[in-house]
Parts: sequence; structure tokens; C-alpha cells
Amino acid sequence: MTDLSTTYMGLKLKNPIIVGACNMSGDLNILKRIEQAGASAIIYKTLFEEQIHLESAQMDDEQVLFGEMNAEMISLRPKLQFAGAEMHLVNFRKAKETLSIPLIASLNCLEDDTWTEYARLLEKAGADGLELNFFHVPRDFETDGHSIEEHQLDLLRLVKSKVTIPVSVKLSSFYSNPLNIISRFDKAGASALVLFNKLFEPEINTEEIKHIAPFNLSHEGDYRLALRYAGLLFKQVKASVCASGGIYNGNDVVKVLLAGADCVQVVSTLYKHKPEYIATMVTDLETWMKSKKFASIGDFRGKLSKASVKDPFIYKRAQYIDLLLGSEVLLK
Repeated sequence: MTDLSTTYMGLKLKNPIIVGACNMSGDLNILKRIEQAGASAIIYKTLFEEQIHLESAQMDDEQVLFGEMNAEMISLRPKLQFAGAEMHLVNFRKAKETLSIPLIASLNCLEDDTWTEYARLLEKAGADGLELNFFHVPRDFETDGHSIEEHQLDLLRLVKSKVTIPVSVKLSSFYSNPLNIISRFDKAGASALVLFNKLFEPEINTEEIKHIAPFNLSHEGDYRLALRYAGLLFKQVKASVCASGGIYNGNDVVKVLLAGADCVQVVSTLYKHKPEYIATMVTDLETWMKSKKFASIGDFRGKLSKASVKDPFIYKRAQYIDLLLGSEVLLK
């Protein structure tokens, strides 16, 4: 029997296909469909610092409205509904109570106190793990890269000191040397490393002359950067390695596992093909393994990593020169 199981941030998963954080993963009905389709774990919709501040501001506004109470009032309490962070925690608890597969919380904050406070609250809500989204938006010309990296490392250590659940880091590729910072995250105790975060950048509508927020799905083939780094990291870090971005089908899953990833996160393909497509991806992975006579993920994971291949140029710049020369030949 083919064994599709793998381990991610210390959690035993039935297969390597995890659904990444997105609006879809915040809908309980869709979460049920995702589980039924065969996903091994879910990263719940990310909680952002802006949501937390918005909820606080709304509470302040509502309380001001009741600054002058009188005998004609029919209620002495503001008409508040759960919003922002509180609603997020309520819905997370419901999801955790409903699902049987691991549910991992995702957090993206700015202030140190917010990171730790909500890390603890999400752990209390039942999170099986916590994913920290690290991305620094430059706002001045003075801050150097080293100080940014040191702050992120300090945040990882701080959060880990406040919770007992495993903590992963989902990082961008915008570091001068991603391998260096990844190694430092690993040594600082990250249970897993997610390569790489899909960032939502502002867009401009030239007709209306205003900023817009387009639906920002990954494209097929975007996984190649994650594939490259998974191949470089295999056997070089203790943390689990998860590939993310542009993984659309079972064959893509096979590729990043061959490079050395422990698992994958998928989002865009589910928006295009519906959550039920996970079942197809799992079947395709299993079919490929049977065709190659691999009994388990461990039989082939990292088979094409830097640590495993004989050709020393595969993960060096010469690879691109060969590809460029090959492309020129094809054009003739």
C-alpha cells in the first residue's frame, strides 16, 4: 500500500497537501469541503494587526455614543457585533471543533505585544500550530537589512517563548541572501519554513486614477523559486520545508518533493478548480508513486536535491546559461 504520509512542523500528516491561508480557509462550509476532499491540514485565514486595531477603534466609537445615557434609552450596552480579531478567534474555535485534521493559525502583526498576545490567544483557541508571516515594507532609507532580519529573529524567539505549539515562518524571497536568514530562522527554533509568501502589492487603475486591489492568484510555474530553494535546503536545516506558490496539480507536488520539500501549500488552484480538486491532486501523486514503485514519500523526497545530484552545476548559475543557449537553439 502506498504511504503518502509526511511530517510537517512536528505534525504527522496523511499526505503532503496543505491548504494555505486565504479567505477560502476562513469559511467553515468550505473548510468542511476541503477536509472531505483529502487535504492533510489547513492554514486558517491570516489574522492581521489592522483587524485588531480596527476592532479596538470600533469599540471606542461605540462607547463614545453612549457617553450621555438617559432614562429613555432601551439599552445600556453598545450594539456591538463580533468584529475583527474577536470574530476571528470565535470562528477559529468553531473550525477547530468541527475539523479532524490539523488546523494551523496564521498571524501577521507589526507590534511585538500584538504578536505575543494573539499567538497565545490562538493557541488557547486550539491551534495545532502557528504560522508567522514575515515581510517588511520599507518606509525609510535609513533602516538596514541586518536590523530588519534581527528583529524578525527576535520576534520568532519571543513568540516561541510564549506558546507551546510549533511555530513556522512564512517568509518572502526578498532577502539579500535567503539561505542565510533561513538558516538563522532554523537555528532560532522555527519548526517549519514556508517558501515563499505570495505578497499582495498595490495596483493602479489608470482610467479612474486610483489604487486598486486586484485578485492576486499565483500563476502555474511560480513554484520554481520554491523548488530551487527546497533543493538547496534538503538535509541542511532541521525545520520542515514547505513549498508554496503556483502549485497547481499533482505533478507540481511531485516536483517539489523530489527537490526536497516535506509538503506543499495550495491556494490558487482551489480558486480555479474548487476545493474538491484536492482529491485529484492526491490521486495523481499516488498514481505517480505507484508507477515509479515508490512505497512512501521518503523513498523519493530530495532525490533531485543539491545534496543528492551528481551534477554540481544544477543549482548554480551555469544552469541558466545552458537554458538560454538551449532556448536560442529552439528559436532557429
